[in-house]
Amino acid sequence: MRRRARRLDAGRACLAYSGRTRLRTTGKALHITETTRRAARPVARAPQSRPSHRRPGPSARVRRRRSLLVLLLVVVTILGVTRLLGRDSSDAHPSRDAAAQLPDGGSAGGGGQVTASSGPTASGAPAARTPRLLGEVALLGPHTLATVPAGTTKAVVVRGDGRTTATATIELYELVKGAWTKQSSWRGHLGAKGWTGDHREGDLRTPAGTYTLSDAGGRLANPGTKLPYHRSPHFVPTGSSVFGDSLAGSFDYVIAIDFNRRTGVSPLDGTHPQGDARGGGIWLHVDHDGPTHGCVSVPREGMKALLRALTPQDHPVVIMGDKSLLAT
Repeated sequence: MRRRARRLDAGRACLAYSGRTRLRTTGKALHITETTRRAARPVARAPQSRPSHRRPGPSARVRRRRSLLVLLLVVVTILGVTRLLGRDSSDAHPSRDAAAQLPDGGSAGGGGQVTASSGPTASGAPAARTPRLLGEVALLGPHTLATVPAGTTKAVVVRGDGRTTATATIELYELVKGAWTKQSSWRGHLGAKGWTGDHREGDLRTPAGTYTLSDAGGRLANPGTKLPYHRSPHFVPTGSSVFGDSLAGSFDYVIAIDFNRRTGVSPLDGTHPQGDARGGGIWLHVDHDGPTHGCVSVPREGMKALLRALTPQDHPVVIMGDKSLLAT
């Protein structure tokens, strides 16, 4: 009986162990099957953000500077185009009412002034471009132009008819709005023997060259010049004229030509920095209808007009010589 009971207990134990193993195996299989199913399902992945390869943008200060630079370039471009269009328009349509002065010849006006009016040609063709440079307007060559100071805005040109003749045309030029224009012209006289490049006392020649005009004076009252003006009764010619013509009133108005003289003093000052042998006292003065000892004479009304026109701020000069010399 005991052996049979032991066998029954052993059989029951085997059955119990076998059942537990089956349950464990079945559970494991179920777990494996469920895991496999989960692995087979498509897994929704979160979208991956792409790495940014862009460089960081400029700062607000840099952006403002760039905007201001662009605006400045636009303004400069607009101004340049506007100026170019205005210049082209002025060149293509010159004023037909403007008065022009002839450098030589023309119709004589009052007081010995040589004037002429400009306008369209008889054929109706458009007028040529208006000359702007002093060399173009006054017919001066590059060598002569090189002697004119850069700050000069008014120039008196004494254009001799020949190297040894005593007659000349005196012309006034002014720089107006960037263009040189001829204001007036008169006929006058110079040294009895013409021009020289090496003036000496008593040689009866006028020194050719470019000289500043700093001081004025005369026997009569100031006619309205802004140049330093010295009125004195001592402005009276001494001696006689070359050909016996009257010198009375010749020094009523004078403008000193700064040849061998001190500036800032009366034209009567007799100081000659380069020596007395070089001469001095070379003036623009009232014409007496004859050649001079070396000065340049201008009709009375012309002298008054020159005195009123010239100012120290213009840095005026006189450019003197025969026409062939001035063209070089």
